[in-house]
Amino acid sequence: MVVGRSLDWKTPIPTNLYVYPRGMTKRGSDQPGAVEWTSKYGAVYAVGYDGGITEGMNEMGLVVNGLFCKGTVYSNDDTKGRPPMSLAMFVGWLLDMNATTQQVVDLLQKHDFTIGGATFDGGTVSALHWGITDATGQSAILEFDHGQVKIYDMGDYRAMTNDPEWPAMRAIIDYWNGIGGKNMLPGTVSSPSRCVRANYFAHHVKPVADADLGVSITRSIIDDVSVPYTYEIAGEPNLSSTQWRSYANLRDRRYYFDIVTNPGCYYIDLSALDLYNGAPVLKLDTSKETNIVGCANKHLKRSEPFTPMY
Repeated sequence: MVVGRSLDWKTPIPTNLYVYPRGMTKRGSDQPGAVEWTSKYGAVYAVGYDGGITEGMNEMGLVVNGLFCKGTVYSNDDTKGRPPMSLAMFVGWLLDMNATTQQVVDLLQKHDFTIGGATFDGGTVSALHWGITDATGQSAILEFDHGQVKIYDMGDYRAMTNDPEWPAMRAIIDYWNGIGGKNMLPGTVSSPSRCVRANYFAHHVKPVADADLGVSITRSIIDDVSVPYTYEIAGEPNLSSTQWRSYANLRDRRYYFDIVTNPGCYYIDLSALDLYNGAPVLKLDTSKETNIVGCANKHLKRSEPFTPMY
């Protein structure tokens, strides 16, 4: 099982990789009464601006991917007063405390927290939704709809995107499934068009037992739905292009990272790292390590934990 994603934005989003061991005590926010936990599982995190976890994979093969979704509204009157959880730590909380998609769903359905976060890149609000997949292949999508937790079983759908929210995107995929991708697929760089193409191709590639080949197949699909770097149209200053891509091999616990301006793709092999309670935090500074290809474990350096942008 391989999960691939692309991250697209109008400017580069500096993203470093951190490996955290088990047994670390953490807080979800710097506000009083914040959610607190001690991690059950070690994990690799992709940390944007060295301040917030965009996505990651834990040692049990659970992966959580955050994507922008403009329609997200995290809170309402009912959520006020619940223990605060920052978006900077939210993905880490899910990965630290859960081994399966169902466990994440059970945790989220309690909704005994209120979520929010800092703006970035000149005041952009972090409106997100998340894809969740475990080593068995069970996948779900998490959205916040005016403060209500909405969780959708992906079933046989094999792609998600930024906008629109999942019920509307599912209807778009169903429409194009009726037309049949053999005859026509939407070819624009809009989120719905790319999602339709990714879903179609994910259903029309050969299942393989070779994990390396599986990653290569996933890369070819994500490449097809990526937006060319420096893509521009006159009069439209806020267009996004693909900044980086990731691929999570859930069986072998390998997390691949592919920055589009780098010459190659590399991976963190969690199965080869000792994530014991008390082990050091490790960091791969992607701004300095630009020429890695293949296993990047030897390039990880001892590090202080990142400072969350609460």
